[in-house]
Amino acid sequence: MGRVEKCMSECILCPRMCRAHRMAQETGYCRETAELVVARAALHMWEEECISGENGSGTVFFSGCSLGCIYCQNQNISRAKAGKAITVGRLAEIFLELQAQGANNINLVTPTHYVPQIIDALELAKKDGLRLLVVYNTSGYERVETLGMLRGYVDIYLPDFKYLEEELAREYSYAPDYPAYAKSALKEMVSQTGEFRMDEETGLLKRGVVVRHLVLPGKVKNSKEVIRYLHETYGNRILISILNQYTPMPQVENHPFLGRKVTKREYGKVVDYALDIGVEYGFIQEGGTARQSFIPEFDGEGVLPKRGGN
Repeated sequence: MGRVEKCMSECILCPRMCRAHRMAQETGYCRETAELVVARAALHMWEEECISGENGSGTVFFSGCSLGCIYCQNQNISRAKAGKAITVGRLAEIFLELQAQGANNINLVTPTHYVPQIIDALELAKKDGLRLLVVYNTSGYERVETLGMLRGYVDIYLPDFKYLEEELAREYSYAPDYPAYAKSALKEMVSQTGEFRMDEETGLLKRGVVVRHLVLPGKVKNSKEVIRYLHETYGNRILISILNQYTPMPQVENHPFLGRKVTKREYGKVVDYALDIGVEYGFIQEGGTARQSFIPEFDGEGVLPKRGGN
């Protein structure tokens, strides 16, 4: 039995552990079967500077999501509404095409529920000349066992750390166990990559973990708790990226908190707190970044071959 068949006959790749028989076309909590579905594959300029650089990050957006936040910015793909089915062989080709376009790295976005197929595709692509670093871009809601499969394949982890409050995680993501899983996942990520390392010549990250925290409207206390935990636990071994780009989407327009943007004062409080407790390495966003331009069109760009192919 191959890697994909073994993992997807009774799927427990993510913390939901729904045990869906995805090989038999059952959909898991992620809303996907074992069929590999990708919504977009293109150069992306809007990641942190150490990842996008001047050329852009070679992002591959996978359809479906094992977390499912009520305020999701990428709902078309997280709810499996967009995307095209491809083979593992085609995914390997996509990696090589992004490399040929000058991408700084391969950036796997929302990849958890496709880890076995991704590993197979990386092995194929490396045989055909893939040299780029691999970025694992995730919600942070991960099982250590699944991350363990990626040891030796991933160079940079780019997880979210959304909540330390269980009730907030329950209300916003139906996942009261999010804090516990995010903590154990981050520990595993750091153990795999070690302290972050930069290329002094290019300014690009060579190895390590960048933890993203999206400040949510009305939830400054949660943000402070997350940043304190990250700094007290990992110090300068990781980079912390504090985001103010929360964009209110139609599904939460009437929510008492989520129906508005984060104010400058709220974001300023979080950034000031990070500085006060001694956070030295990381990223902040300046200006009015909460806009839908950060949300790319999931129109299948770069997914299917231009002529023939798989």
